[in-house]
Amino acid sequence: MPKKKFYVVWKGKKPGVYSSWKVCKEQIDGFEGAQYKSFLSIDEAEQAFKGKYEDYKGKDSKKVKLTEAEKAKYGQPILDSIAVDAACSGNPGALEYQGVYTKTEKGLFKKGPYTKGTNNIGEFLALVHALAFLKQRNKPKMVIYSDSKIAMSWVRQKKCKTKLVFTEENQELKKLITRAEVWLHNHSYTNPIKKWETKAWGEIPADFGRK
Repeated sequence: MPKKKFYVVWKGKKPGVYSSWKVCKEQIDGFEGAQYKSFLSIDEAEQAFKGKYEDYKGKDSKKVKLTEAEKAKYGQPILDSIAVDAACSGNPGALEYQGVYTKTEKGLFKKGPYTKGTNNIGEFLALVHALAFLKQRNKPKMVIYSDSKIAMSWVRQKKCKTKLVFTEENQELKKLITRAEVWLHNHSYTNPIKKWETKAWGEIPADFGRK
């Protein structure tokens, strides 16, 4: 079960501490220059709210302490790699995805927003995009990280098994999915696709930082 998060809004329609991403999102949607961040405990969130956004911006508040056994189990991520992630405002909603170079977090590609998509679709498209990206650059051994087991499974099956209903509004997204599936069927690849261990390493470097 995912850990419950608490959200601090320093600048928004109504600044405060919220226990729901949905309610937090209502405070920041359409608010120019919104400042917000998630925390793992109510105490940490309330303490952060008393301070300044700049004191917490870019700092990893999601990383938890591990036992020595857990540290040995997860090890360290391979920094010479690509990390991918997706973000979706709503379900379905405006969908974006991106890939970054893990070591420097430098952006390698970013796509969207696409109308009426889902996060899982974005994660799937990001992985296929990364595979094609590395294929073009003749880097068959570079690791790709994703924090989505579902998207990794879809790539292995060469099929985006979404239950999303497609309408005239999201036909562009449907075409992208079809193109990605065709690519998987027509190309072989040897790049390892690995799970990003958020518990041990914090948020994936490609994270959009929106929740």
